[in-house]
Amino acid sequence: MEFFRIHRTIPFMRHAVVLNAISFITFVLAVFFIATRGFHLSIEFTGGTLMEVSYEQAAQLDQVRTAVTGLGYTDFQVQNFGTSRDVMIRLPLAEGQTTAGQSEAVLGALQAADSSVTLRRVEFVGPQVGHELVENGLLALLFVVVGIMIYLGMRFEWKFAVAGVIANLHDVVIILGFFAFFQWEFSLAVLAGVLAVLGYSVNESVVIMDRIRENFRKQRKATVVEVIDGAITQTISRTIITHGSTQMMVLAMLFFGGPSLHYFALALTIGIWFGIYSSVFVAAAIAMWLGVKREDLIKPVKKEGEEGEVETP
Repeated sequence: MEFFRIHRTIPFMRHAVVLNAISFITFVLAVFFIATRGFHLSIEFTGGTLMEVSYEQAAQLDQVRTAVTGLGYTDFQVQNFGTSRDVMIRLPLAEGQTTAGQSEAVLGALQAADSSVTLRRVEFVGPQVGHELVENGLLALLFVVVGIMIYLGMRFEWKFAVAGVIANLHDVVIILGFFAFFQWEFSLAVLAGVLAVLGYSVNESVVIMDRIRENFRKQRKATVVEVIDGAITQTISRTIITHGSTQMMVLAMLFFGGPSLHYFALALTIGIWFGIYSSVFVAAAIAMWLGVKREDLIKPVKKEGEEGEVETP
């Protein structure tokens, strides 16, 4: 499906050096901010108090957040679980306060606004659990990267596999750099968004790589640069449709999804735009510089009864 067709090939690779230099500088800055500023980890990683409360009618989450904010908390989470009457509240560790003291203070603030609220469960989530979450999250990220490299290597060849993985890691590091620079809260939802961006970005790279392989078959006399430029130009319409539709959905979560989905949607928004950029300018350019050629993707075969090798049509 295409909204429009561009009949003149756009010379993307002509500007590959400049655009990748900008990308490299952005990448280095992201690594610098991650190393120097670190992340503003949510209580899922640092530990804290977990409360579950229940209302007689559907809970007003904004009212709950206002009550908790009134106690001086800024870094906390409020969300429904199970039904609209059940609310889960995650509180950070408070110096000089016990879990029991925190829960009593919060329950008192909630009951002042609505006397029907009852406490169902309170528990302390220790930092050790957070440490395990960090380790498991990093392992998940590692497995995804290795899986992507194996997939691209089997479907195409090693030059595209290396280019695709570098482009995908570029997206991940830049997302993390944004969260480190602005000190946005980094939670499990954000980690899920980062992993989703990995799959989303590699899909865009695969579409372009597939078109490059097709163009190598069709354009036998074209240079590598002409083939890559043609492949990117031919997929622009598809890119606009796919990413535009996805971005509209993500923006809906960003503006109307509430605090629980805000940073998740923000991570996806950054990932979508940098995913387009990396697939077009980073992955394709690195594959070109690694020396990808027609023979890498179109394997020659011997015709029966003839000596030598003849390329497949």
